[in-house]
Amino acid sequence: MEVINGVLYHAIGASSASLCYTPEKKVKGWSWQTYWLAQAAVCWLILPVMIAWLTIPELAAVLKEAPVAAMQRSFLLGMAYGVGGTAFGIAIRYVGFSLTYAIAVGISCVLGTLLPPLVNGTLTEALSGSGSGFLMSGVVSGAFGIGICGLAGRSKERDLEKGHSAASNFSLAKGLPLCLLAGVLSALYGFSLNQGQPIADVAAQHGAGNYQGNVIYIFSNTGAFLTTLLYCLYLHRKNKTIHEYRNAGTGSLGINYLMAAITGLLWYGQFFFYGLGHVRMGKYEFSSWAIHMILLVLLSTVTGLLLKEWKNSSKRTVQLLTAAIVILIAAVLLLTEGNRLGAAG
Repeated sequence: MEVINGVLYHAIGASSASLCYTPEKKVKGWSWQTYWLAQAAVCWLILPVMIAWLTIPELAAVLKEAPVAAMQRSFLLGMAYGVGGTAFGIAIRYVGFSLTYAIAVGISCVLGTLLPPLVNGTLTEALSGSGSGFLMSGVVSGAFGIGICGLAGRSKERDLEKGHSAASNFSLAKGLPLCLLAGVLSALYGFSLNQGQPIADVAAQHGAGNYQGNVIYIFSNTGAFLTTLLYCLYLHRKNKTIHEYRNAGTGSLGINYLMAAITGLLWYGQFFFYGLGHVRMGKYEFSSWAIHMILLVLLSTVTGLLLKEWKNSSKRTVQLLTAAIVILIAAVLLLTEGNRLGAAG
């Protein structure tokens, strides 16, 4: 039952992440870097520190006793994740959201799941344990389903391009390397959490219980914030947009800050519930990353359907989308069964 509860917590976190960018539609008079840095300050700096302070007993003592090496590794890997997020954003300009999402998240799903046990030397044991067949089938199916979802997205983009004579910015030569970079570096976030586990273990000794993972975000998320901050400040200087934090047009400034705060809150929500799900996955807890990534794509797709983003799509696009949803649901069920068997064995 704990495994099922863990998957449900992952689903809540993925739901939060799938909705986090909807407030951006209400932002007016701000450039991308202004909005992105404002929300990043909430989800990658303010909330990680605040939530850790609220949920980790004797936080100061935990930080004093925790291994310095674990803090450093988690922070540095978080920085790499921040670079991956930036590469993701740039790749969208060249190959569109759908292909970027499919390639980058597909790579992140597989690599972010297998890298921790590979580095820790436990992959062989994990692949030979009870339920491991279901587990690996779920990871592979999830990556395949994400790929099909990307094809559906590209098909939709072609549907929209029909009848328009405007030149397209599509460039696979420019976008593909960025997608690969984004996928590899984004996968390092899951590894960042894995490397920060000794900090969580100290928090557990101080009574943090299922909230122990919140202490890791102080390092992994602030690492991501640092690289994001540097890039956004570079864009501010290049485009002379730093003044936008004080000016966003008539009556828009307060709304912009509110939307950025909501985005940051929703984005951080995935980390909070990821931690609650992760501690309940038992023997195959490393599969948390795959479950989270697959649910994120699945629920993002469902959200798009509810928001009628796929309206007027062609028959082929609908067929691809339907196939992707079915495969992603099957992948989640396979991963759940693998974890259940692993816990029982």
